[in-house]
Amino acid sequence: MKLLAVCIGHPEKLPGKSYKTGINKVATNASVMIDSEGVVGDAVCNGKYHGGPEQAVLLEGSLTMDWWSQQLRRTLSPGTFGENLVIQGLENGTVSAGDRFVFANGLELQATSARTPCATLAARLEMPSIVKLYRQAMRPGIYCRVISAGTARAGEAVEHARHQGVKVPIPEMLEKFGKRLREEDAERFLAAPIHADMRAAIMAGKPAKF
Repeated sequence: MKLLAVCIGHPEKLPGKSYKTGINKVATNASVMIDSEGVVGDAVCNGKYHGGPEQAVLLEGSLTMDWWSQQLRRTLSPGTFGENLVIQGLENGTVSAGDRFVFANGLELQATSARTPCATLAARLEMPSIVKLYRQAMRPGIYCRVISAGTARAGEAVEHARHQGVKVPIPEMLEKFGKRLREEDAERFLAAPIHADMRAAIMAGKPAKF
């Protein structure tokens, strides 16, 4: 596999919205630094739901983006879904919490949770129905924590190292988001390196959210 694109956004208002967002990301040919808080220079305007160590980087697989292009009948350039990285040859649905993405320059990411659709994504695509379609598709983007900081540049090699412990697929995390888990599911989720906020919610007996 290789890194197809690195995408960065700047604060801006979308049509019909009063707040600023960094979702409108575009690809850069430059080498960028990624630390524990994410891509240096990338805008995170709503710290309550975006960014932070547990979801420092949002990545998409090129195979998933190709699938979306066919479904939506439109060309989706890198960054369209607000993702930071696009990995060539990756299908989002094959990733589980704990999977690692190891880059040539020392950067290492670990999958923590599924991206959930929101009104900002709908505004970005000018498509209100995308929130429902995104949930139904079960091919969510992948939030990652940074295990080892480093640089990333389009074209470099990426290794997808699968988690060897208990499996919690990223699509299942989207499916179970906002729900109280059955005891056996809760035990399985807690045995995996999931998003810290989801872990805390499950341990408190609350709906699984992050």
